[in-house]
Amino acid sequence: MAGAARRSDGRIAQERMLEEAMAAIAEDGLAALTMSALAERLGTSGGHILYYFGSKDRLLLEALRWSEALLDRERAALLSRRVTAPRKLVLFTELYLPSGPRDPRWMLWIELWARTASNAALRAAQEEIDLGWQRDLEALLARGVEQGRFAPMDVPARASELLALLDGLSTRVALGQRGADRATAVTQAASAATRLIPHL
Repeated sequence: MAGAARRSDGRIAQERMLEEAMAAIAEDGLAALTMSALAERLGTSGGHILYYFGSKDRLLLEALRWSEALLDRERAALLSRRVTAPRKLVLFTELYLPSGPRDPRWMLWIELWARTASNAALRAAQEEIDLGWQRDLEALLARGVEQGRFAPMDVPARASELLALLDGLSTRVALGQRGADRATAVTQAASAATRLIPHL
């Protein structure tokens, strides 16, 4: 029982670190997130954080996994809603897009994309997360075709194209590029989705 309690305490400690890492990114940006700065926010030592994560790269990866796990649950709830496939598609794109400039999840993605070429573990994690979005979008589109709400299509190709477009829009919003904001991205994503995925 004591061992189970320690394991539970460890999970809580890790989640607290991940929550604070995401909060720090939202407040000050990714560049300002150091192990020592995070330790100060948590009232602990950098060594204690390293005990759980081993490196900043690992911390960032686990923070992204934690954030994406929350979105996985939202996505599952969205896909189970009793609304039309076209409406689900709109909600899906809105869930995918960042909340605004310096969205912490998207700032993490951008940072990790730059590191994946030389880090096999990061690349594998990215592919795993991407696959979840791809799989769920394919299921949404296939169901829409079955219901006669979408025209017949190459479902995997259309899903891949739409996700690539959403990545581009999301990066522009997260980086705060001129003319790129969430509201505009939502409108552009809806327009692109209509062109890529004709409704019946």
